[in-house]
Amino acid sequence: MSDPTAHHAGITVSNLDRAVAFYTDVFDLEVVAEFAVGGEAFADAVDVAGASASFAHLAADGIRVELVEYDPEGEPMPARSLDRPGATHLGLSVDDVDAFHGDLADDVETLSGPRTTESGTTILFVRDPDGNLIEILDA
Repeated sequence: MSDPTAHHAGITVSNLDRAVAFYTDVFDLEVVAEFAVGGEAFADAVDVAGASASFAHLAADGIRVELVEYDPEGEPMPARSLDRPGATHLGLSVDDVDAFHGDLADDVETLSGPRTTESGTTILFVRDPDGNLIEILDA
C-alpha cells in the first residue's frame, strides 16, 4: 500500500480568470501552473461526457489550490451551507484573522466577522465569486 501525501485541493469555478484574480488578490497565492486537459480519457475519468477543462494551480504553503473551469459547465451548486453532508471548504491560515478581515475589500462576502471558538481558534469564513467557502484561521 502506498503512503498518500496531500497534493492539491480542487475547486470548480465558473470563470477561471475571475477566480485566479480573487485567490491571488485576496490571499496573495501565486500561480504556479496553468494548463488545459481534454479528450476521451479525461471525460471518462471525471464522468462528464465530452468534458475538457482549464486549470490553474496556486501555491498555498505546501499544498496547491487547483481552480478548474469545465466545458461543458454543469448546473451551479445550491447555496452552500457547512452543515450539509458533502459540504466542503478550503482552510487557509493567516498570522492575524482580525487584521486579514480588516483588509478585505468590501465586495468579499463573509459569513460573519471573525469569531473565537470554544477551542480558542479565531475563524472567519469567506465566499469566493462562485460561493465556494474558505475558512481563514489563525496560524
